[in-house]
Amino acid sequence: MTILPTREVEKVWGRDTLPAPFTAPDGKRIGEVWFEPPEQLPELLVKYIFTSEKLSVQTHPDDDQAEAMGKGRQGKSECWYVIDAEPGATLGVGFADHIDADAMRAAALDGSIEKLLVWHPVKAGDFFYIPANTVHAIGAGVSLIEVQQNSDITYRIYDYGRPRELHLEEGMSVAKGEPIAPELYRHVPEAGSQRLVDGPFFVLDKVEGAPDAAISGDYPGALLVIPRDADVTVDGEVVHPGQCALASSIAAVDFAQHGHCLITRPLAA
Repeated sequence: MTILPTREVEKVWGRDTLPAPFTAPDGKRIGEVWFEPPEQLPELLVKYIFTSEKLSVQTHPDDDQAEAMGKGRQGKSECWYVIDAEPGATLGVGFADHIDADAMRAAALDGSIEKLLVWHPVKAGDFFYIPANTVHAIGAGVSLIEVQQNSDITYRIYDYGRPRELHLEEGMSVAKGEPIAPELYRHVPEAGSQRLVDGPFFVLDKVEGAPDAAISGDYPGALLVIPRDADVTVDGEVVHPGQCALASSIAAVDFAQHGHCLITRPLAA
């Protein structure tokens, strides 16, 4: 099967009105749309996220930390490509100033950690790479594509008073109390192709039409294709915006002449 199975995930912070081409079933608040990782590329998970409220302040371990904790060698670095944002929407990524673990713990307990984060105003086309150990939160009114290492290890360190479990001990053991490096976020122009992530765990490109030789050369085998605004054909099967497909090779993808896609593949550890 070329097109990956899709799973809609209801969340209390999800939305009952979604940006095209998605629609929420009556009475349901959809927060995430997951694409089941294929056996050929199990290292990556692609999902859409839609928010009506702020998500928890959280962090993730890296590969070494996950392995040391007995959770397998699969940390979680991720990235966000914003596809829609309401006026005033923000993403919280990194701290305004350096903060040590004790001060971070205290701020998480009294709620002041929310004000210590940098809340970046966002619009469609904004992009953030979130390395493991980065403290982050997705704000309300944001729709984005997340590409991540396929790991479900999340340490929630603050949740705005919601009655959910926190993971302060684990979170403090891996969280970095520092600002995000400026080179890890930017606005991606709508026109043209651009490399978004160049390792260490995966490659991700935004392409308009067929990718050039330089990009194509970085995709020697199987890859994931995420059409954004036009149908593409992958191994003879039509893939629509809102879907994600496994391609046997980049040569097996017939890109829409003027359409936009994201393409990605894992890098060997």
